[in-house]
Amino acid sequence: MSLSLVTAPDVEPLTLDETKLHLRVDGDDEDTLITGLIQAARMQAETITSRAFITQTWDLFLDAFPCGSNEVLEIPLGQLQSVEYVKYLDTLGVQQTWASGNYQVDNATEPARLLPVYGVYYPWTSPATLNAVNVRFTCGYGDADNDVPQPIRQAMLLMIGSWYENRESTQVIPDVARLLLGSYKTRFA
Repeated sequence: MSLSLVTAPDVEPLTLDETKLHLRVDGDDEDTLITGLIQAARMQAETITSRAFITQTWDLFLDAFPCGSNEVLEIPLGQLQSVEYVKYLDTLGVQQTWASGNYQVDNATEPARLLPVYGVYYPWTSPATLNAVNVRFTCGYGDADNDVPQPIRQAMLLMIGSWYENRESTQVIPDVARLLLGSYKTRFA
């Protein structure tokens, strides 16, 4: 299994202004640094939780579909919004699109799951072919910074504050930030 980012988020969960307010920074001299810290904190927090915070599109690659028709295909990033398509290389190595009417998506559970509808089986894929299955999906809490739950945003502020004040420190993630993010971890985290 591998993941590849297709479309990055358009905004960050924190604005530059609110982050500067948290850091008690007045001028614009540190804007580039702080902007980089915001992005780094989001990426680290997303990794810790195995979630996407702001809407983004990903490709999930698998070597084959699950073996049985009752085995679910799990989507490893939390907050699934939709599955755009499921493509696969058939037994002749030709790329096919699996019709969306052939499978159901459960995004009420985490991780989200995909399963063939009753009476349908997963398609056969090209034997011994790496990345024969491609599931493109969109995930995230929403398109706006304030769509992200406040505890996640607070954890990011704590991370940024620690990194900003201790630029050479070996402590990567403050313990309180880890605690705040802990309740948002998926099983893949």
